[in-house]
Amino acid sequence: MSIPAGPGYGRGTLAEVLPAIASHLGAEDVDDALGIPEARAYVLLLVDGMGWNQLRAHGSSLSHLPELLADSFPVSAPVPTTTACSLATLGTGCAPGVHGIVGYTFRPSSGAGLLCPLDWGPMDPPPERLQPHPTWLERMEQDGVTVTTVSQAAFRGSGLTRAALRGGFFRGFGKRAPIAARAEAVRAAVAAGPSFAYVYEGGLDHAGHGKGVASRPWRDQLARIDADIAVLRRTLPGDVCLLITGDHGMVDVPARGQVPLEDTPGLSDQVDLVGGEPRLRHLYTREPGAVAARWTEVMGERAWVCTREEAVAAGWFGPQVTASTTARLGDVLVAARRDWAVMTRTREHEFRLVGHHGSLEPAEIEVPLLVDAGRG
Repeated sequence: MSIPAGPGYGRGTLAEVLPAIASHLGAEDVDDALGIPEARAYVLLLVDGMGWNQLRAHGSSLSHLPELLADSFPVSAPVPTTTACSLATLGTGCAPGVHGIVGYTFRPSSGAGLLCPLDWGPMDPPPERLQPHPTWLERMEQDGVTVTTVSQAAFRGSGLTRAALRGGFFRGFGKRAPIAARAEAVRAAVAAGPSFAYVYEGGLDHAGHGKGVASRPWRDQLARIDADIAVLRRTLPGDVCLLITGDHGMVDVPARGQVPLEDTPGLSDQVDLVGGEPRLRHLYTREPGAVAARWTEVMGERAWVCTREEAVAAGWFGPQVTASTTARLGDVLVAARRDWAVMTRTREHEFRLVGHHGSLEPAEIEVPLLVDAGRG
């Protein structure tokens, strides 16, 4: 079974979003590959876990987003389709092969233990060293653009923020802060001159992981986001363009779709360390050929199994993969298909999750780009 090609980096992925915005705010030597409208200022709202397929399936039940959905289009998340990788791709404008944040967990260097970018620890490499490329927030700020992040207060100065989205001002709010206060903070951030605000919303991803896509809690959360977006649209000045996207979609994995690797004969053999997440595993091994062959036989149609070299050749991580990134990738990659997932007893909480992401199915990799051009 052949493995799928990677996303079309450079032609319509999350990596092109901030360069497109910057091209309208004075950045030189960069093009708008997405064709977004001209505006004085821009707001980018990223809804964690909002995939294109899920939004189209449930958009008709919403009150406000269908107006924007009619003229929207999908862009691709990077591989792996996971938050840390997507935010680094968005923030730097680089594919994962360059920025090097290649999973939910991965080895930061050969022989090291696992690093989780969502939970950066004091013993992990400094974020600015692990991901040294300038972000587009920094680049726009250097060009005289007022740049602001409006997000959860807990993310101020976090390892992932420092690695993927450093630059500009940071306005932090509690998880339950009223939309009116957050919308006013966004309005103030783009009130005058060339300006850009990045806004993060995490509730949909949380609902999907816990209860599943299309569950009542997930649909209720989507409806709340729909109402919040309406408030934000009314609050923003008329010469501000609002863009809305996601970092990945999601796939529900039933109990029968969980494959515990420690309980499945052959899957643990010759594997030194297991990284990634259930829908895309990094397997670190000194025998990649043997491990890949064994996993291919055991998993069959349930997963795409390939060596690191095969994944790189297929373009999963972009047209360029640096030496430092190569060392972080698993020697064998296992990307789950359909509604399967590879579980590990070292992370028991994963067995309790319903929604998952990380692999290359359209439900995971396609995310919306909604555009509200403002009122002139």
